[in-house]
Amino acid sequence: MRRRLLATYLALIGGVLLALAVPLGLAYAQERTAELLLARRADATRLADLAEQAIQESDVTVLRAEVTRYASLYGAPVEIRRGTGGVLVEAGGGVPRSAVPLRRALAGRTTEHLPLVTPFGPDRVVIAEPVGSDAQVIGVVLLAAPTSEARGDAVLVWLALAAAAVCAFLLAVEAARRLTRWTLRPVAELDAVTEAIAQGRMTARIADTGGGPSELRRLEDRFNAMADAVASALDKQRAFVSDASHELRTPLAVLSLRLENLRGHLTVSGTERYARVMEEMDRIGALLEDLLTLGRIETKGPAQARRVDLVAELERRLRVWTEVADAAGLTLRTVLPDALVALCPPDTVGRVTDIAVDNAVKFVPRGGHITVTLSDGAEEHGDVLLRVEDDGPGLDAEELDAARGRFWRSPRHGGVDGSGLGLAIADELARAAGGTLVLRAGRPRGLLVEFRLPRAGPRRPGRQP
Repeated sequence: MRRRLLATYLALIGGVLLALAVPLGLAYAQERTAELLLARRADATRLADLAEQAIQESDVTVLRAEVTRYASLYGAPVEIRRGTGGVLVEAGGGVPRSAVPLRRALAGRTTEHLPLVTPFGPDRVVIAEPVGSDAQVIGVVLLAAPTSEARGDAVLVWLALAAAAVCAFLLAVEAARRLTRWTLRPVAELDAVTEAIAQGRMTARIADTGGGPSELRRLEDRFNAMADAVASALDKQRAFVSDASHELRTPLAVLSLRLENLRGHLTVSGTERYARVMEEMDRIGALLEDLLTLGRIETKGPAQARRVDLVAELERRLRVWTEVADAAGLTLRTVLPDALVALCPPDTVGRVTDIAVDNAVKFVPRGGHITVTLSDGAEEHGDVLLRVEDDGPGLDAEELDAARGRFWRSPRHGGVDGSGLGLAIADELARAAGGTLVLRAGRPRGLLVEFRLPRAGPRRPGRQP
């Protein structure tokens, strides 16, 4: 927008300068042409008087001497013709043939207009003056006046106008840049703050710098008010979820204890119902914990990124998950580099790995495989890439798009424990770390979870345990 606005300003300014400089240059050329015509026509009139006297006295001695002297002095060829068409006297090399001035002079009219003299020409102009009275034209004086002096003056004036126009345009460019910057400053600030809010910095606001048009400053004020209202509504919503989840933990814990105390009073027929109740209590407890986790992530916003040794962080967690996978009859395979450092909040990669591996353990049947791969992704985008892939039932295309939604669960997996918030939490963790979480279909089957975030530190050779 800044370029388009600046181009518009400069086009208007350039048009105004051209509209001023071109007419001024042409006006000076016309004035200088008129001066040349008046000066040379006066000379032609004097020569016409001498020619009339010479024709009447049949003596061209004085006329020839005057014509020769004039041609030599001014470098202007002169030719005097009789009314019958013959040449009476000539000097200076001959006059270029010009039918219009000659025809007008034979008709008794003097030259009243010349071609416009500009720096580009013409080199000579022909002036014709009749000899004799209006009733009887007995000859014609043709004078080819050089225009070098007039063209030189026009060059100087046109160069001065061009230099003035260039200086004015340069000053106008700087003024237009300042005006454009001043006009669009609120727009640039609005764009920067909008981007910051889109990245999760809900506290970003437009500072009152006082620059820019009043209409755009009012827009900034209204945007800040809107952002405050939206942020307040989000804070209230998140606070409600967090507070509700937190407050429900205590009565849920009390209820669980009381149900545990009832275990000894159960009959054989009530044992199965009791187990189902306790399973629901455990599911509600897990749901509350996930809600609290999600609320904390959203409330805190983007976490402070630090240099984290991802390999050391993952090795501790994967040792535990290896035991869990063995107990579930699964094979957990890991491919980690010797060392890999990334800019991210601590435990982000570990928590995303926990969620992805936990989902795989739940849904992959016995005998299946889970592969966790960590690489620096230098061949692609230069980012750290975490991949958790399994060969379980996977998800279809529509389910892949919806799987990161809150409380979403596949209709095919309704009997599996879970709150439906795991991938939503992983997605929030990824965004808070400045990364991205992508779900893909595994090959030939299964689910692939990819987490990508900025890399830091040199690439190291990998190792495969």
